[in-house]
Amino acid sequence: MRVALIFCATITLLAWLGWGRGPLMNAQAAADGATAEGLESIVVGMGCFWGAEKRMAALPGVVDAISGYAGGSFPDPTYEQVLAAEGKAGVRNHAEVVKVTFDPAQTSLEQVLVGFWENHDPTQGDRQGNDRGSNYRSVIYFNSEAQQRTAEMTCSVFQQALTKAGFGTITTEIAALDRFYPAEDYHQDYLLKNPRGYCGLGGTGVKFPSGVDRAQSAEIRPLDGASLSQGLQLVVFESEHCPFCELFRQEILQGWQAPTPITTSLSPLAPKGWRIKDPLWATPTIVLFDQGQERERHTGYNGDRDGFWRWLGYAVLSDEERRIAYQSGTERPFTGSLLDNKKPGTYVDPVTGAALFRSDSKFDSGSGWPSFFQPIEGAVTLHEDSSHGMARTEVRSKSSGIHLGHVFSDGPPPTGKRYCINGKVMRFVPD
Repeated sequence: MRVALIFCATITLLAWLGWGRGPLMNAQAAADGATAEGLESIVVGMGCFWGAEKRMAALPGVVDAISGYAGGSFPDPTYEQVLAAEGKAGVRNHAEVVKVTFDPAQTSLEQVLVGFWENHDPTQGDRQGNDRGSNYRSVIYFNSEAQQRTAEMTCSVFQQALTKAGFGTITTEIAALDRFYPAEDYHQDYLLKNPRGYCGLGGTGVKFPSGVDRAQSAEIRPLDGASLSQGLQLVVFESEHCPFCELFRQEILQGWQAPTPITTSLSPLAPKGWRIKDPLWATPTIVLFDQGQERERHTGYNGDRDGFWRWLGYAVLSDEERRIAYQSGTERPFTGSLLDNKKPGTYVDPVTGAALFRSDSKFDSGSGWPSFFQPIEGAVTLHEDSSHGMARTEVRSKSSGIHLGHVFSDGPPPTGKRYCINGKVMRFVPD
């Protein structure tokens, strides 16, 4: 089993906390980490599992909380074995843990972990309150890399709040889950069965910082709206040490050529003097502003470049341009503004700004649409098109995937091709 002890650094993450109680599932079903379809689970330890189970089960969106053991070096532990293993040489003891199962449609892992951080003291090492021993250590055992990133980010955010309040370093063990062993039946719902039962669990009293609090404490100021485009303007709301933000920078922002201006902000607040519709809850969030008012937003980024460009295309193109670009439409002949353009320059994708055709490949075909005898190398893709009872070859932009037009074999030398392109799904950039 891979074990990592995480000491957290400062980071920004948007998360909120709430309370509730959900129905219980069968404890035996959790033995091998089984989770019902559509639900997600994570294993946490925060001292005596009686109190931890009750606190975590009370969070909104949590549908199950099962007490158990995890993180030790011996299989099939019992409560007596865990107590007896403490201090034995060469034995790594299990932690008393709770498998928390929640509905992602009602809550998020971030919100669940906010409840985890606020409901115990994660700076105490191998104890919690008066309970002493490594079985009472603070732990998060994750099931995926995404859960690991969320655990480490929330840890870093809470460390900043604890440090400000005078607490020490978080000692929470954050590691991949090896196996979860449900505890004996009498431990399940113990404090519900025994309302006067002992529970040594207590938090620090420090609240998990809200997005606004973190921005203000770090003196991260919002952008000045007066310095941005007063027409269309994209703002990427990021956070420090955000792997998805870095992925967006590498795959989208690096080499940005799109006609729509774009900038980034570490503040979760709208640019000064501008307005967003709703608070931001994840990073990166890409917001399209128009005259200082939010028009559209794209929340999160997981590497789906096509999805991002499709979102932007629908957001910035006109109704007629969207019909052509995404429904394989055709503009009426002799109506496009670029038909008679003879200036030297480059015809580009209206969404991504990627170059499509050079002016020196343009010719007058008499067809009523801008025509070119060759595209820029690698700029377009070709696809069979049997619509309307015809056998044609469709031309799409490689960068955004939008429909451009069709290519025919009746063009001039040197290629003999005629790329018949809708002018409304191109922009012209003069030399």
